[in-house]
Amino acid sequence: MYSKCGSVLDAHKVFSNMPQHNVYSWTAIISAYADSGQDEEAINLFHQMQETGLAPDKVVFVVVLKACARLAALEQGKQLHSDIIKRDFHLDVIVGSTLVDMYAKCGCTEDARELFNSMCERDVVSWNAMIAGYAQNGFGKEALALYEQMKQEGVQPNNVTFLLLLKACASLAALEQGKQLHSNIIRRGFQSDVIMGSTLVDMYSKCGCTEDARELFNNMSERDVVSWNAMIAGYAQNGLGKEALALSEQMKKEGVQPDDVTFVLLLKACASLAALEQGKQLHSDIIKRGFQSDVIVGNTLVDMYAKCGCTEDAHELFNNMSERDVVSWNAMIGGYAQNGLGKEALALFELMQREGMKPNEATYTCVLSACAQSRLVDEGCCVFDSMCKNHVVTPTLDHYACMVDLLGRAGCFADAELFINKMPIQPCSVIWRSLLGAARSHGNVEIGRRAFDCVVKLEPKNAAPYVLLSNIYAAAGKKDELAKIRNEMKDAGVKKMPGCSWIEVDNQVHAFVVGDATHPQSKEILAELDRLVGLMKEAGYIPDLSFVLDDVEDEEKENALCRHSEKLAIAFGLINTPPGTPIRIKKNLQLCGDCHNGTKIISKIVGRDIIVMDANRSHHFRDGFCFCGDYW
Repeated sequence: MYSKCGSVLDAHKVFSNMPQHNVYSWTAIISAYADSGQDEEAINLFHQMQETGLAPDKVVFVVVLKACARLAALEQGKQLHSDIIKRDFHLDVIVGSTLVDMYAKCGCTEDARELFNSMCERDVVSWNAMIAGYAQNGFGKEALALYEQMKQEGVQPNNVTFLLLLKACASLAALEQGKQLHSNIIRRGFQSDVIMGSTLVDMYSKCGCTEDARELFNNMSERDVVSWNAMIAGYAQNGLGKEALALSEQMKKEGVQPDDVTFVLLLKACASLAALEQGKQLHSDIIKRGFQSDVIVGNTLVDMYAKCGCTEDAHELFNNMSERDVVSWNAMIGGYAQNGLGKEALALFELMQREGMKPNEATYTCVLSACAQSRLVDEGCCVFDSMCKNHVVTPTLDHYACMVDLLGRAGCFADAELFINKMPIQPCSVIWRSLLGAARSHGNVEIGRRAFDCVVKLEPKNAAPYVLLSNIYAAAGKKDELAKIRNEMKDAGVKKMPGCSWIEVDNQVHAFVVGDATHPQSKEILAELDRLVGLMKEAGYIPDLSFVLDDVEDEEKENALCRHSEKLAIAFGLINTPPGTPIRIKKNLQLCGDCHNGTKIISKIVGRDIIVMDANRSHHFRDGFCFCGDYW
């Protein structure tokens, strides 16, 4: 009774005062601790029970196995398995299913499957345990294949089966199989369940079908905070941060209280849009609700401030965190990297190691990226060599890509190509794109063409390599090659993703695409742009027409450049914010060279800081200069 009412201490007092204990009283107190999340204590009590000479029954084994599964305590789980076999309990279907679950939750899917296959009796719980094991360990295909076997053997799935399978479909973006499951769910009458509805919303979102997800969400007869989180996550994960923030406003109006997960998702949406003011409001709400001590919330706050270009605020938050894990350090190091503060990133990396925090794969990716962004070639090479020689982390494709980026940006093309040729694993498209991007920065036609050929073989439908090579040819004045690459792009059916920029003004996020004339203030924006361009030309601005791929007259090219999404967003910011205040813009693609040069001049003309967070890094413009030092 005390246990079920959540009072474990009272339960233990009663247990301690009992004149004698039997297997049922031991099971009750062990379950009390396990049910309250105190799994280590539950396992300790089980060992105490064994020391008294009492023989455990099936029920207590199931309770302790579940505790081992939650702790991923594989060795203790194996000892229990041995005891279970000795007592012939392994033939029991509940015990067998719990063993399968324990091995799967400890990451041993092969052992779990061997056990599953050897079970003389299996019920739907057994099948669910094995399907869950596959789904939770990233084996979505195997989970779906096992479901097909389950159907062939005539075992009827329950609602839990469908929840697990939908998660497997979400992890694989297996939309068609997800739709088939949805149809089965409707036939069996499970669709009205709020957990099932939320999982369906999540599946459609993770398959990129946010409209279908929203329709499902709107039609749910009952919605809880998990349902709202699923839809907010769907928007945020699909690059629709503005919609995610708008949905949170609707959530407030309907009186649904956000939890820590909601705040994490909304902070990520703010980071994706550089929506600093809304991020600050969320930070205030987080403090009011007492979530600021949660390490995941803290990490996401650090990330949000850094991605909005506020590294000082991010570092202050980082320093004040009561608890920090490796993700906390990565968020701050990554924040420095994105803002081109390589020396600060290296200093923090050294402090991290001095404080005994072990770096992981992501840490090294952040540090190497910081070195690449800041021309710290020798330092980056030392970090990579140390990682390899000390066997701290096995280099991944991300690490190799960072090294190619580091060498390529510095113009060390011979070293970069030699590095690629010596790689122990096959280079991926990211590595060749890094080299191609560096070739564009340095105007190296030969390297650019070689890198382009390699990228296109791996990503034939990606527009980025065509754009980069076109820029190289245009800058080099190679008109014939430029025309040829345009035709190749057209023949391949490849289309360039349109540039989009976002700016936050008065807690509202405004989006602009190239040549946009749909905004209610379009007339004022274009007038401000024309005024700016006139002043820019007086200050020495010459439009770089090599960044326009369309085969049109120079006047049209110049007009297109002046209507790039980031320039529209800057003009909007200038006419809608007080003089002297910084302008923050988020762009979905890399900033083009013309916009980079143009924004430097604009920052001097208007006397404002302009921060543009593009797909690769942050550019901070002030008084005619960019903090990147034109090294990007």
